Amino acid sequence: MNWAFLQGLLSGVNKYSTAFGRIWLSVVFIFRLMVFVVAAEKVWGDEQKDFDCNTRQPGCHNVCYDHFFPVSHSRLWALQLIFVTCPSLLVVLHVAYRDERERKHCLKHGEGCTRLYDNTGKKRGGLWWTYFFSLLFKMAVDGVFIFLLFYIYEAYFFPLVVKCSEDPCPNEVDCFIARPTEKRVFTVFMVVISLVCILLTLCEILYLLGKKCRECIGGGGPRAIRESPQFTMPATIPLTEKDTSVFKHSELER
Repeated sequence: MNWAFLQGLLSGVNKYSTAFGRIWLSVVFIFRLMVFVVAAEKVWGDEQKDFDCNTRQPGCHNVCYDHFFPVSHSRLWALQLIFVTCPSLLVVLHVAYRDERERKHCLKHGEGCTRLYDNTGKKRGGLWWTYFFSLLFKMAVDGVFIFLLFYIYEAYFFPLVVKCSEDPCPNEVDCFIARPTEKRVFTVFMVVISLVCILLTLCEILYLLGKKCRECIGGGGPRAIRESPQFTMPATIPLTEKDTSVFKHSELER
């Protein structure tokens, strides 16, 4: 995946998003993706090699590392970024499906035929539900990964020294984590950004629901009034020669 493809994908997602969605996309791209690529991956690096225990017992080092860090933080965040951005891609694919369906309809019935959609990118009908469920999925993904971060990692606050008594260690040994302060700062930062993304997604869900409720209460707004059968413009009746002569006669009398 190159940057041109990523830029095209993000611009497509941004085109069909609300204001909250655009802010969410900026936060994900700048504060999560860029920080992860530029800084976080380098801070972790080869963390198993830098994890040191004060024993020479074969296997103790590997077992203790696996006990405290069953999954690498950087790989967990990479999975989180993948899962949290996939729903936005589904919205773009749904719009592309609408465009293709509209194109085939015009080819079959001609350019002057009735359109299937007023605007293929307008969040109405099935696209609204796709967008709505994508927001729920994104919020659930962020919540689940925050839970996993505190559930899986026993040493999520990265103390300077951790105690390990797992087999085959001969006794309780001291193990030392490389760059504990840096890792603690980045972990707190990523958790805070995830919480901000959850808050933005929740605001967008409430905005969509509020807008939908207003449309339902108002009967769909001006668009529904224009399309209702009761709202018909009176047809213009052309004047006959007799009618025009009456108008001319009245003008002469004046």
